[in-house]
Amino acid sequence: MIISKDRKLVVGLEVGTTKVVTLVGEILTDNTIKIIGFGTCASKGIDKGRINNLDLIVSCIQESINKAEIMADCQITSVYLSLSNKYIHCQNEIGIIPISEDEVTKEDLENVIHIAKSVQIPNEHHILHVIPQEYSIDQQSGIKNPIGLSGVRMQVRVHLITCHKNMAKNIIKAVEKCDVKVDQVIFSGLASSKAVLTEDECNLGVCMIDIGGGTIDFTIYINGSIQYSQVIPYAGNIVTSDISYAFSSSYYDAENMKIKYGSIKKPSLGLSKNIDLSDTNNNFQNTFQEDTLIEVIESRYIELLSLVQDKIVDIQKKLHKGGEKYELLSGIVLTGGGSKISYLSDCAEKIFNKKIRIAKPFNISGLIENITESNYSTVIGLLHYGKESYINIDKKNKEISFLKKMFKQINNWFKKEF
Repeated sequence: MIISKDRKLVVGLEVGTTKVVTLVGEILTDNTIKIIGFGTCASKGIDKGRINNLDLIVSCIQESINKAEIMADCQITSVYLSLSNKYIHCQNEIGIIPISEDEVTKEDLENVIHIAKSVQIPNEHHILHVIPQEYSIDQQSGIKNPIGLSGVRMQVRVHLITCHKNMAKNIIKAVEKCDVKVDQVIFSGLASSKAVLTEDECNLGVCMIDIGGGTIDFTIYINGSIQYSQVIPYAGNIVTSDISYAFSSSYYDAENMKIKYGSIKKPSLGLSKNIDLSDTNNNFQNTFQEDTLIEVIESRYIELLSLVQDKIVDIQKKLHKGGEKYELLSGIVLTGGGSKISYLSDCAEKIFNKKIRIAKPFNISGLIENITESNYSTVIGLLHYGKESYINIDKKNKEISFLKKMFKQINNWFKKEF
């Protein structure tokens, strides 16, 4: 959080496998976000969320932050940081307490959530998020906000997201070496969900799949609550590696081939083109068949999406067995840089047998020309998290200010009377 020239600013920082992005957003009076600063740098020293060269990734973070500061005309002192790696783990838990008064108070809420999260988690992990799914009071379930309701006993179901301590510690260390504080570490899948999912989709049931450079983050929402979250440690980079191997090219050239000519739909019979790359690099074959490239890309995408589909089916079976809602009536929402490949929706429809939406982030304004693409969903989602935190802090400050004013008035009255 930054306050600069009377502006309320929030900053999101995504340290990904392919890029480091810093976004500065201004919270306007109507609580919308206006992008005023943007900085990006190609990633070095990190792969699939794991840092393998601290100095390299620190220099990338610093470059990204510097660019955003210059554009936004501010000094960045703290950021909301995204995190995605294969050591992310999730579990659903329950907490139960007796209601202390006639009706549920904030203290009851804090106590029941504390009980729910006081469970065994994987070794060397710590909790990133405790997300209430629903509350129940006595026989009444499906409650979203129980404060003020009467009853004897309250139960909460929560979704816990944990991460290996050292994975989180190392990426925080890299950011702090740039003299920047981390306000909060946020699972990338949650951040992307904030940027691309609608309330209706979450209520009806939806699976969000963010295909990044090094990982696929996916989250499942049913009845307005998150039910599952996971990271698959394979994504766009493995597709590029396949192309590099198939065409004996460098990784850099393979990535360019994927971006420029990549698709998941083969051309009609006899319409496959010969693509000439003689002006790109003389170190590998100069021409190749378009359908050969598509075949390499298609086979890997089918494999990646099938991994997610298998997991979705497994989760739905467990929910159905427990008597819970399990249908994804809103279908599948795809985002992330890997979702930009041509004809992905056609391929995904066949695998998931559900309606598919390729999603770009929404509910932002300002310098959006370069960043309203799906590969910026995570970092824009971080700004939405920052905005919510700011609104909550502002609300608490107003409540404290009101109480102070009230006590002052009572104190003055006592002085006059006595």
